[in-house]
Amino acid sequence: MLAPRKLILASGSPRRQQLLRDAGIEFEAYAPDISEEQRPGEQATDYALRLAREKAEKVAKQFPQHVVLAADTIVVVDGRSLGKPNDERDAERMLRLLSGRWHQVITAVSVVVPRKPAHTNSRTTEVHFRDVTPREIQEYIATGEPMDKAGAYAIQGGAAPWVVRVEGEYSNVVGLPLSLVTEMLHTCGFLQS
Repeated sequence: MLAPRKLILASGSPRRQQLLRDAGIEFEAYAPDISEEQRPGEQATDYALRLAREKAEKVAKQFPQHVVLAADTIVVVDGRSLGKPNDERDAERMLRLLSGRWHQVITAVSVVVPRKPAHTNSRTTEVHFRDVTPREIQEYIATGEPMDKAGAYAIQGGAAPWVVRVEGEYSNVVGLPLSLVTEMLHTCGFLQS
């Protein structure tokens, strides 16, 4: 008799794990180790889709009998992709770019079910920041929070007071568009209607 399939989240992100818990979806988490370098000329959406797919496929090799879910989030301003900052100076550069402006947050989601290729899709949310002072940026960086976040900020954390407007799905900006995730998990048969 086959054991029931589990959902494996290919991520070490506490934010993604919390979003799934809040949605009542049971899972186990395993963080994949892949290169996250953007390829020359690679567009932001393609970059996010590729990383999500690579993460899902890598973890699916370890858990071939289960459903694997992976995601990758990219912040885009002026056509430039902002991943996780390399250091505090890079975080400051990113936050100055975002200050007083609109930017896009793209999260790609990939699902692998046994014996089938990855199914990958993405959502985009528009976010507008108020003007943020250099002092606010420095104080925020000093908390350490920006250092493992795309675009160097957490919308649900210390950057929350800077957000003037969000157009699109809020959970997408946190790191996992729950409407897309649940749709994909229904489609693959992991979640029942």
